[in-house]
Amino acid sequence: MIHKLKRTPAIYLVGFMGCGKTTVGRLLARQLGWLFADLDEDIEALVGLKIREIFAQHGEQEFRRIEHEALRQRILRIQKGEATVLALGGGAFAQPANYELVSENGISIWLDCPLEVLRVRVAGDPERPLAQDPVRFAHLYEERRQAYARADFRVDAGNRAPEQIVSEILQLPIFQSGGLGWSGNSDARL
Repeated sequence: MIHKLKRTPAIYLVGFMGCGKTTVGRLLARQLGWLFADLDEDIEALVGLKIREIFAQHGEQEFRRIEHEALRQRILRIQKGEATVLALGGGAFAQPANYELVSENGISIWLDCPLEVLRVRVAGDPERPLAQDPVRFAHLYEERRQAYARADFRVDAGNRAPEQIVSEILQLPIFQSGGLGWSGNSDARL
């Protein structure tokens, strides 16, 4: 796995909406001295619309096509040496083509969070179109857990502070002696 990171220096944070991928990703990137990117922000910049607007105007299928293209473009930048922590949207890793891109181009970490915690975190958020129906929300959660379980690592992201989650991530084998060469210095890079 370490060889993958040297070839394509990317850590992908995956997990259900509201699990903390963006918050944890920003902190992790700062600790590593890497760039941080959020795939949803890349999509919005690419299309010029908010995620909810893409869903409303074009539907989920078109959104997934755009999402894959945004991921492909981000990975091309990473392959050129742009070490990046990338927060993926909740459904991105569940798409076979995206999973293949991610698994071939870096390391994935699943931020696992209980459904009850996620419900509270996303309640009433109009920016999350797939969270509006509580029954569909629960179904998606269960369905996507199988996809998230394919990640290289799993970290508990339940009722824990983002700093605790980052600390646990930095204890993963990829960051230990001989791993990425990370020494706890925020200026450390590949």
